[in-house]
Amino acid sequence: MIGDSRQLKIKDVFSTSLLSCDESTSLYDALVNMRQHSVSSIFITQDGEITGIWTESDCVKLDLKHIHLTELPIGEVMTSPVHDILLDKTLSEATIKLHQLGIRHLLVIDSKNEPAGVVSLSDIVRNQGLDHYLHFRPIADHYDSNVSVLDSQQCISDAIEIMRRDKTTAVLVHHTDLQEYGIITQRDIAYAILDPQWQMPCWQLASYPMLSMTPEESLFDAYRMMTAKSIRHLVVRDTVSNEVIGLLALKNVLTEIETAYCSELENVLAQRDIALRKSEKNLYLANRIIDASLDGIMITRGSGEIIQINPAFSALTGYQDYEVIGQTPSILSSGLHDENYYNRMWEALREKGVWQGEICNKKKSGDIYVEWLTIIEINDPYSDETLYAAIFSDITERKNAEEKIARLAYFDELTGLPNRRLFYDRLSMALASAHRDQHKISVMFIDLDRFKEVNDTLGHSAGDKLLTQVSERIKSILNEGDTLARLGGDEFVVLLTEVVDVDSVVNFADKLLLQFNKSFDLGNICVAATASLGASIYPDDGLDSESLLKHADVAMYRSKELGRNSFQMYKASMNARSLERLSMQSRFQSALENGEFELYFQPLKCLVSSRLTSLECLLRWHDPNLGMISPAQFIPLAEELGLIVKLDEWVIDRACAQLAHWRKANIEIRHLAINISAQHLTQGDLVSTLRYALGKYNLSGTQIELELTECSFVSNFQRAKAVLTELKTMGVSIALDDFGTGYSALSYLTKLPIDILKIDPSFIAKIPDEYGNSEIVSAIIAMAKALKLHVVAEGVEKQEQMRFLQKLGCHAMQGYLYCKPLTQAAWYEFYQAEKLTS
Repeated sequence: MIGDSRQLKIKDVFSTSLLSCDESTSLYDALVNMRQHSVSSIFITQDGEITGIWTESDCVKLDLKHIHLTELPIGEVMTSPVHDILLDKTLSEATIKLHQLGIRHLLVIDSKNEPAGVVSLSDIVRNQGLDHYLHFRPIADHYDSNVSVLDSQQCISDAIEIMRRDKTTAVLVHHTDLQEYGIITQRDIAYAILDPQWQMPCWQLASYPMLSMTPEESLFDAYRMMTAKSIRHLVVRDTVSNEVIGLLALKNVLTEIETAYCSELENVLAQRDIALRKSEKNLYLANRIIDASLDGIMITRGSGEIIQINPAFSALTGYQDYEVIGQTPSILSSGLHDENYYNRMWEALREKGVWQGEICNKKKSGDIYVEWLTIIEINDPYSDETLYAAIFSDITERKNAEEKIARLAYFDELTGLPNRRLFYDRLSMALASAHRDQHKISVMFIDLDRFKEVNDTLGHSAGDKLLTQVSERIKSILNEGDTLARLGGDEFVVLLTEVVDVDSVVNFADKLLLQFNKSFDLGNICVAATASLGASIYPDDGLDSESLLKHADVAMYRSKELGRNSFQMYKASMNARSLERLSMQSRFQSALENGEFELYFQPLKCLVSSRLTSLECLLRWHDPNLGMISPAQFIPLAEELGLIVKLDEWVIDRACAQLAHWRKANIEIRHLAINISAQHLTQGDLVSTLRYALGKYNLSGTQIELELTECSFVSNFQRAKAVLTELKTMGVSIALDDFGTGYSALSYLTKLPIDILKIDPSFIAKIPDEYGNSEIVSAIIAMAKALKLHVVAEGVEKQEQMRFLQKLGCHAMQGYLYCKPLTQAAWYEFYQAEKLTS
């Protein structure tokens, strides 16, 4: 009902009979005009503009005794202002306006604000479809029981006075002789006063006979009768006595309909207000959520016009709202997608109402970024317009991270070379191809020599630069189809896929070694570097990836054993050597834990007094399975495994324990010399280790002599100097071992706190017969004495060597001529014998 009729508009029910007159027109002429056109109202104009309205009901407001209709301008009695309403407004909107203003007529205007007609509340009510409502309303509740009844002979002016006084629209007139009732209405009065002799008896103006109904009948029956007979009033008679008890006007029926309509309309409006408040709340929440969203949001019309964005949109793209509203999304286009891409997007939108995917767009700054975009089609139920909401987030960093993860999974981050995983994949494919086509491939291991010294001396950034330059030089000599990979640290591996024979592998190795002839520029310094190479060939040295890699690795280690900076092809005999080395490696840790190491002692003899001056402790390894293992084998192994510092700490502890034991046994030893690894100066805490051992056994530092080789100072001279200086404060003597070999930088002798110089046995072995060596030994002794250093000759095995050294003024000697290294028990016997002879 209300829900349906609300859609009706003013243009569907209004009357186009719009009667008007100028404000100067007399009321008389206006009434004549209304009568001629059978209308109940007339609009008054001033200079062509409607300014007021006058209706039939206004006639009873007139004081007819003191006015002259022909002289009274209608403008003086009109009602002003006139309220209007547009043709396209709904009946509901018109009803609300009439109800709020308390009027019954509205001027209807068109889209150009020109008068088009008039609509009354009665016009609206008649089109509401509320007739059914009247079925349930009896006349008894709605007729006027206080209606005034005039005698037929009373004057019309009495009727007018009563109607004005009681504000009624009609009065009844009773004719006693005829026993009839008649009625006089406002319209009757309006037209009667046009007659010059209008002050006549009421009966002459009354309409009769009147139709009647009883109070029990329904308003619907009364409304149907009035409509059928085109009348506006019915007499209400008592059901039993048939006496007239009141008057029912069409106005009463319409008022009831209006009341029902307005009540229902108010209910609808109340529901609408609730829905509107809920909608406003939802809209508020939606806008808050949109504004708070970390995703960029853009809403466009179907035409593509941007009508709303959120703060995240501005943060992500750099565009503010005033820069994009009214524009189209093409303002963000990166130009990286073709027309087909967008056609597929719109096709999916039309089919499913939603599209999701990655898209590249451009920020205001010009930067291209990748976004994850969702576009949703929104259809307005109250409009034919379609909107689109685009929700997006910047996933550029995530995409870059994914690409980086993918690169890290298969490529080395520093050099950009394939890593171990990718190399294994390519090797597997190369093996399959080689097996299928019956051709050879080769795997070559490359390991930089002494790379650790570069890292320790110049820092890891310099080491990284060296690795990068090495990789670039190797790549420059690769053939198409070959692969260079970095396995980690300073280890590289090459896969050669075009191998004809062994010579082609050797030729490549020669070219590779030539790449190391030129030094490497690390920024502040240029350094020389070499590499050890080893290679294996399919199918000669292995049929699978594991065998080829293992054998190439074995060949590379053989290159290192032979002096580095060289190349070796794999041979089966190398594998046995590698297994022996691996066995030793596995035994080394357990040997340290199980007490398989032992200290031997070799005494030093004073060449002046011929007496025992001091001892050097030497480390030996007795393996229960491998037997006696030479220090030349296990010391480099300990350095390679990173166990040399731990081994040094063991030696220092045992040596100090032995000194404490000898002190209790009254064995007097001036100095006990301990050999220290070069790594201990830079990687360990030599000072703390020695201080702890001295304190543990209650010894003085003056009883200890530490022997270091010249290479100990090469990697980090300043660090070595600081450590040695601190050791000197503890009373410890410092000996430079194997002097004359290695780097032999004479500046060490003046810059470092060295007390003792030990000449390398390789020089002593050829004196006094060989001219060159004898002069070198003479020069070393002379130099040492000039620097006030104590000189010890190592490896003395012959009497003539000892006599030559005594002539040169050498302070002490050490070697088999005097005594070989002894076990603890053998040394004790030697000491007792030496003591007796002295």
